[in-house]
Amino acid sequence: MGFLDLFKRKEIVIEDLNLNWMQADMHSHLIPGIDDGSKTMEESLELIKRLSGYGLRKLITTPHVMSEYYRNTPEIINMGLSDLREAVKREGIEIEIEAAAEYYLDEIFLEKIKSGEELLSFGQKHVLVETGFINKPQMLLETFFQLEMAGYKPIFAHPERYQYLIGDKKLLEELIDRQVCFQMNLLSLTGFYSKQVKEFAEMLLERNVIKFFGTDCHNPRYLDMLETLPRYKSYSKIKEMEILNTSL
Repeated sequence: MGFLDLFKRKEIVIEDLNLNWMQADMHSHLIPGIDDGSKTMEESLELIKRLSGYGLRKLITTPHVMSEYYRNTPEIINMGLSDLREAVKREGIEIEIEAAAEYYLDEIFLEKIKSGEELLSFGQKHVLVETGFINKPQMLLETFFQLEMAGYKPIFAHPERYQYLIGDKKLLEELIDRQVCFQMNLLSLTGFYSKQVKEFAEMLLERNVIKFFGTDCHNPRYLDMLETLPRYKSYSKIKEMEILNTSL
């Protein structure tokens, strides 16, 4: 070994992203043109090719349903799903695709539940629910209760991203005590959203309260960052966790 070799940095080999341990991704925005996710069928197909290449066998895509912004209905979503499935089949991509929704928790959503309106669900009547990121909705716990009374199993989308939850330990413990299912975005573990979100996500992993993982894929930039996940220490941990994705 030469003298200068002592100063050469050892090359760090980062393994390729592999999501076959997750089997099914239950949070994404892949139906083109109906929310803030994929804009075109071409973009959707490129994203699905990449997701399939990570070893996933199934995608449950979840368009936003928001009363003021994305007024998607089961009819709109199912029509988009049908078109997407046909395009995927034509491209010869081997992956199963279903659709549900990511419902925004507000008074209108609560009324839908109380009136008995059928909601888009997956698995064992799981319903994916999100909130605003800053302020706690006053009807948060009531909405989860009403969903359960209606026979649904609510899944709290990306709780690690909610500023109100990061700062409210009492609320966090109440949600955990009520056994509300938490779904974490894999990107949260890369610092994609913020350092604070990453640290809160890591704490939730340590508490062992995460039941689902999702890519929350909207566009190619999400997958570009997702491919850096193997370099983070959480990657080896999450691959060994017992999660409900594998039952979907």
